[in-house]
Formats: sequence, structure tokens, C-alpha cells
Amino acid sequence: MIELYLSALVTFFVVIDPPGCAPIYAGLTHGATPAHRRSMAIRAVVVAAIILFVFAAVGEAMLKALGVSLSAFRIAGGIMLFLIALEMVFEKRTERREDRAAKVAQSPEVEDVSIFPMAMPMIAGPGSIASVMLMMSRNHGLEKVAAVLAALATILALTLVALLAAGPLMRLLGARIEAVITRILGVLLGALAVQFVIDGIRISLGLT
Repeated sequence: MIELYLSALVTFFVVIDPPGCAPIYAGLTHGATPAHRRSMAIRAVVVAAIILFVFAAVGEAMLKALGVSLSAFRIAGGIMLFLIALEMVFEKRTERREDRAAKVAQSPEVEDVSIFPMAMPMIAGPGSIASVMLMMSRNHGLEKVAAVLAALATILALTLVALLAAGPLMRLLGARIEAVITRILGVLLGALAVQFVIDGIRISLGLT
């Protein structure tokens, strides 16, 4: 169970990317009071948690209702995660997040950024939703499910800490160190994504 927990922990950490969310949140909440900043951070993580846990609970049933096999979803999810990994390695994901944050910040009518863009799509985005559904579809049984959900809860808690400490965290890391970390995590995510595709192909061909 420890290996599964660590594997899920790495997957969710790479996809949700708490250190990457911190600078975006710091920019979006610039000028807000500390109390307002804390409340938005808590609300963003709570809403994202609800979304992700719902997909963890009913995602597989939803696929069956749509007539989509788990192997097909593994392949599609793996391809999606691999594209995200490429964007992380070449910093496209960071640029897109910053552009989205800038557009939100330029809209004077948007005051609360906890739901959009923080909760969704930055925390509970397509990649994290696909990841939690993939991890749940690959692991059955109470202990395995508990390990995956515990890993997700850990990363969400870490994301909350990153958002609450966004300002000091950015001063500590700096832009260059953050870029290096993002590229390393992108390579790890790429390897995990390829493994998802391999698993999907093997199951669809009856090789397991």
C-alpha cells in the first residue's frame, strides 16, 4: 500500500502542481486583505476537492454509462497527461496559466477567484480529473482505494498550504528554481503517462 500511496502521490503532485499554483494565486490576489486571501484559498481547495472526489466515486460508473471501456480511458487519459507533460517541459503550461490569470485579473467585475480559475480548471482541471479516474480504475479494494484517496487528500492539503504561503513561497523559490522543478516533474509525468497507455493497450489486447 505504501508503494501505491507514493505512486498516486507523485501523480497527483505532478498534475495538480501546488508550487505552480502558488505564483498564479499570489498574482490574482494581489491587493486583497490577508483574511480575504485565506478564505479564497480555503474555498478554492474545498471546491476542487469536492469535484475530484465526486469523479473518484462515480467516474467509473459514468464511463460504463457512456459505453467507454476502462482500457480506452487509460489510453486517452495517458495521452492527455503526456501532452500536459510536454507543456510542462517546454513551459507552455505555465504560460497558459499566467495568460488565464492575467485575463481574470483584468476583469474588474471578478473579485473572488476561488471558483474560477483556481478551483477549476487550475486545481481540478482535465489532467487531475483524468488522473483520479485512472488511479481509481486501476485499483480496487478498500485498502487500495483508501491509499489513492489519501494521496489525493495529501496533495490537496499541500495545495492549500502552498496557496496560503504563496507570497513567501515565491520569494523563497524564485522563478528559475520553479522552472527547473516544473521541467523535472514534467519528465516524471511523461513516464507515468506512457505507463498508463501501455497498461491500456495490454488490457485491451488481453495480455494481462
